[in-house]
Amino acid sequence: MSGPDSPVYAGVDIGGTTTQVVLCDAELKVLDRADTATPARSGGRAMIAAVLDALAVVRARTPGRLAAVGVGAAGVVDSASGHILVASDSFTDWAGFPVTAALRAALGVPVFLDNDVNAFLRGEIACGAATGEADVLGMTLGTGVGGALWTGGELRAGAHGAAGEIGHIPGFGDLPCTCGGRGHLETLASARSLRARYGERTGRELTAREVAEAAREGDADAHAVYAAAGAGVARAITMTAGLVDIDTVVIGGGVSGSWTLLEPLIQGPLAAEPPISGHPVKLLRATLGADAVPLGAAARARHEPAAGEGGPGPAR
Repeated sequence: MSGPDSPVYAGVDIGGTTTQVVLCDAELKVLDRADTATPARSGGRAMIAAVLDALAVVRARTPGRLAAVGVGAAGVVDSASGHILVASDSFTDWAGFPVTAALRAALGVPVFLDNDVNAFLRGEIACGAATGEADVLGMTLGTGVGGALWTGGELRAGAHGAAGEIGHIPGFGDLPCTCGGRGHLETLASARSLRARYGERTGRELTAREVAEAAREGDADAHAVYAAAGAGVARAITMTAGLVDIDTVVIGGGVSGSWTLLEPLIQGPLAAEPPISGHPVKLLRATLGADAVPLGAAARARHEPAAGEGGPGPAR
């Protein structure tokens, strides 16, 4: 149990609709949590104010000295500067916003920023399905398709913070993507695309979950839509394994809720076209659910030398 002088670490997930805050001890045990609506249309200052309000709630209820804060946010981020570089049109005045500087000024503690999928992967490495794995591709199949890369025991952000973003690499057909490109994995494997592909085939409007249920009940069109998604994910895994020799993939996001349907539709194509190394890739379903991003953000805050106390924390 934490005392008034024990260090605690906050993990924040700033999503398009909900902002979630968890407060953790040094072992990343969740001590308390709170969430609030994200004022995405009200600009960066309002979004940071929402984070501070939620954090104040959990700090008031939980003893301990706040040592550092980690943030996972949607969009392309510059972890070094703590700025949001690119944000979707769901947000107003968010691209370019100095997230870490604003929170540091308000809280007086170190603050670290990650893309939300990078934070998801940090969480699953630190205390989820991929604990102990050294070379991992993280994928989130939700409204869109996100990716993150962990190699040699640490997160690889790349030159521009976009390493692992397999969801927006072309080569998966010719369908238009929401980002403006064509043939991206997201056009096959996101929840939005599963709905769209099924609607194109049948004229019916179902959610991705309902399409999955239809596939299990023998609907050939629904099964074909999920099979195309599974084949696309398998191809993305094979491509990544060929480039950076990952041996593990952890998949989260809402679409992974249909895991019993999706997993064999990924494993089949993977077996038919294995990585060039000849070694099979371990396929894991994420286990932390909505906690993955805030726990991953807290894991980074715990680990960073500027914040950690008593040696490195459980994950980088």
